[in-house]
Amino acid sequence: MHMIGYRRLAAAAAVFTAFITAPAHAAEPVLRVGKAQPESIAFTPVDVGHRLGIFKKHGIDVAIMAFGGGAKLHQGIVAGSVDIGLGSGPDLPFIVKGAPERAVAVTVNAPTYTVLMVKPESPIKSPADVKGKSVLVGSEKSLTAWLAKRIAVEQGWKATDIKVVPAGTGAERLALLRTGQADSMITDFTLATKLAKQHQARIAFSFGELVPVFHTHMIFASDKLIKEHPDQVKAFLAGWFDTIAFMQTHEKETVPVLMDVLKIDNDVASQAWTKLMSMFSTDGKFDPKAMAMLSKSFVDLGLLPSEPKDMSSLFTEAYLPKK
Repeated sequence: MHMIGYRRLAAAAAVFTAFITAPAHAAEPVLRVGKAQPESIAFTPVDVGHRLGIFKKHGIDVAIMAFGGGAKLHQGIVAGSVDIGLGSGPDLPFIVKGAPERAVAVTVNAPTYTVLMVKPESPIKSPADVKGKSVLVGSEKSLTAWLAKRIAVEQGWKATDIKVVPAGTGAERLALLRTGQADSMITDFTLATKLAKQHQARIAFSFGELVPVFHTHMIFASDKLIKEHPDQVKAFLAGWFDTIAFMQTHEKETVPVLMDVLKIDNDVASQAWTKLMSMFSTDGKFDPKAMAMLSKSFVDLGLLPSEPKDMSSLFTEAYLPKK
């Protein structure tokens, strides 16, 4: 499916639920920034940078929109309603299929904040304990499904040694785990920590340990923005990486934003700050080995029939801040 298919998808982009935070009186250019998910810690730097005025220091402002998944985010870019997209590495096939955009920065490398969550009494404590067990994931072609399958690969097992169970929304998966209909669930650190605090779950391990070389999340810019306002792409990335530097050294100012955006309490937000701030890329550069792993994941997940011949055509480092 090339651009014709994406033009058809553009019509669907008009029907989505988006939450917009726009400045009332901004002299600066306002970039429409879409988050693939409303409550993911991977995307919170845009909220921190906006609320603390860091983007304005670079001569821009942002209007933040939250989408229900990567597909809807990229439909928004196709429709021309999103300038900058905060998505995942496995979103790159959208570009292969014709979406008018480029990846312009890496934001999260290894999937450190993605964890395997189990019930408190579960015997699962490491990847080696997952053999013969069921793992709840979002969908058959999701990043969580690929990570579940990587457990078997990394352990040298057969694919059938793990039962990967696509089970819809996070709430649906959680219900299956709680009722004992599944052995484990792949989710994010903040939810797992919140449930662990309530003695309802336990974190068995982080996938950052299992897949250390990877690009979990990226920033995408529309071709239109790149062509017409390359200075604004540079300004956004400068603001983003200044925000990362700020977040990593200012717990007091960062934690309240995490609490508000992620709907978590101070204790969970503080744990997230302590354990996850180092997961953010500080330079945005694309690592060849991580890109090779991503390329392989496209085929593993059935997103593409074969690996892209030229991964370099999908991204650019031209707009990254110069160190």
